[in-house]
Amino acid sequence: MKDYTTQAIRNIALVAHGGTGKTNLAEAMLYNAKLIDRQGKVSDGNTVMDFDQEEIKRKISINASLASFEANDCKINIIDTPGYFDFVGEMIEGTSVADGVVIMVSGKSGVQVGTEKAWATAEKNNIPKIIFVNEIDEEDVDFTSVVNSLKDAFGKSIAPLYIPIRENGKVIGFFDVIRGEARKYITGGNEPMALPSEYEEEVKANTEMLNEAVAETSDELMEKFFNGEEFTKKEILGAVKRGIDECSIVPVLFGSALKNIGIKALVDAITEYFPAPNEIKQRNAYKPGTEEIIEVKTENDAPLSLFVFKTLVDPYVGKLSYFKVMSGTLKPDTVLKNIRKGEDERVSRLFTMCGKKQIEVKTLSAGDIGAVNKLAITKTGDTLCDAKNQVEFEALKFPKPALSLCIVPKEKGDEEKISSGLSKLRHEDPSFTFYNNTETHELIISGMGEQHIDVIISKLKSRYGADVTLKEPKVPYRETIKKKVTAEGKHKKQSGGHGQYGHVKIEFEPGASEGLEFAEQIFGGSVPKNYFPAVEKGLQESIEHGVLAGYPVVNLKATLLDGSYHPVDSSEMAFKMAAHLAYKSGLEQANPVILEPIGKLVVIVPDQYMGDIMGDVNKRRGRILGMNPIGGGLQEVVAEVPMAEMHKYAIDLRSMTQARGSFEFDFERYEEAPNMVAEKIIAEAKK
Repeated sequence: MKDYTTQAIRNIALVAHGGTGKTNLAEAMLYNAKLIDRQGKVSDGNTVMDFDQEEIKRKISINASLASFEANDCKINIIDTPGYFDFVGEMIEGTSVADGVVIMVSGKSGVQVGTEKAWATAEKNNIPKIIFVNEIDEEDVDFTSVVNSLKDAFGKSIAPLYIPIRENGKVIGFFDVIRGEARKYITGGNEPMALPSEYEEEVKANTEMLNEAVAETSDELMEKFFNGEEFTKKEILGAVKRGIDECSIVPVLFGSALKNIGIKALVDAITEYFPAPNEIKQRNAYKPGTEEIIEVKTENDAPLSLFVFKTLVDPYVGKLSYFKVMSGTLKPDTVLKNIRKGEDERVSRLFTMCGKKQIEVKTLSAGDIGAVNKLAITKTGDTLCDAKNQVEFEALKFPKPALSLCIVPKEKGDEEKISSGLSKLRHEDPSFTFYNNTETHELIISGMGEQHIDVIISKLKSRYGADVTLKEPKVPYRETIKKKVTAEGKHKKQSGGHGQYGHVKIEFEPGASEGLEFAEQIFGGSVPKNYFPAVEKGLQESIEHGVLAGYPVVNLKATLLDGSYHPVDSSEMAFKMAAHLAYKSGLEQANPVILEPIGKLVVIVPDQYMGDIMGDVNKRRGRILGMNPIGGGLQEVVAEVPMAEMHKYAIDLRSMTQARGSFEFDFERYEEAPNMVAEKIIAEAKK
């Protein structure tokens, strides 16, 4: 592949609802570019972009994958992103360096949840969009209905550029709305044809739709439109490009990824209409360590800077870092500063990618996307730049993981293997987290959903030989007391020689601080001062286990009132034991109760699901605190819900809202558990 200037580069992310055909579309593009000699299929597990063993096994895209090809004197970098919600982190990575997105829509299903999410991601980041309606070869696909559903969902920016023409249910050609002509498919291309009369109304409607969108791009064109004047082809083409760049026009094209229909027209639109990297605002750049925004020009002679948007870790090949050249020209054996670490990193050999295939190149221009292997300290989201002109690009932001599970090794002694494997997997997937819960002694993994965690666990076994099972994490309950009591504890043991003797009288009552509040009111030296720390230490150790179900005790005040000692047999250990005996006796009398963790739940859902959400919160023993309309037909529901009721809420919410809902849940405080709940907790602890 030859070197390309910034102006000739197009960075495109393919985004859509899962199973719409993005990977098959990428396959068709690569086939037409003569990079592969046959067009693979996702269903056959032989596509260029789905090369990971998990993707081949599951027949879905899991990772964002990259391929570069040449068309119309341009270099097109396509990033195929997963459409399934569990792998949203990969879509975030892929779109973070895209200068345009192709949103693929199923001709059979029309606008789906994934379509809405893909659109929202592009809108949030001001990324120009083209919509490609797939499966047009299927007889039951109604292009007009799909366009209408797009307009209903996304508004008047929708503008079809082509209309399929059918004969006996089969697509035989198309009408070019911009050029105002019908063309018939022939082997190797197309030729002019007469427009069938039954398409005249559809052509008229779509022409008006395009003209309205064109008129919106400038005051001059709006005036011409209102005066009833026709636009020239030059005006339309210029307005479409300008409108796409400004996200005010979203062209709609059609085709079939599997049958390779309409792919050339899509690639032509990508090169003609989508902006080059230097024609669109890039990722925010900051002066390192500050919030001061600085300008970074996407130019070859600017100081060099890279943004690393993705990492792959291959157990045999090693680490591969995908990056975008944000400014400057990159050549092999360049030493750059890693801003996060403050250390140098050598970028050795440079590659463009075609799925898993690495193609070595000698230079990458500003705005181009490439890969480098074996970076020592760099991870996803890092900035590499010229040490004399330091800059830091805005970090990637992933949603909070929605589902947490406990990892249990199948083999004893595998803990280190599991932890090491998860750390390596997190290099390539920062959207999941894991940690050791020191209280429950559990290893917790948190991801976007069941499928996300299942893939991670499967990779853990296949790559690193660590086989595990998953279970529901324990809820971190607490215990406390509700009334004041006084209790004694006497530890006395005589077995020849020095004995053991410690005796305390302690008052227990509800405390104001979270942990143990210890005080003493000893008069007359009944317990020597040098044993006070032993009494306190005995209580500190005791509160780790409550008397009801063994959970840590909180909000406890203990006051040492009296006691006795033996000049020979008393010791720190004896007073620790006496304190423990007083604690056990006292708490059993002090009306002990179970406390359960309560969290704040914030759910964002479309209006039509409000009833289901509120009913579900009530079933979970929750309290609705407020409901707020936030625009776009969405409502924010704020509630307090016991943590014990939130396990697998991510799965339930997805089911209730057809995956249109999102939520965040954060711990707020502890509350006394209802009697029925407390009884179950105590019974479970005694098993």
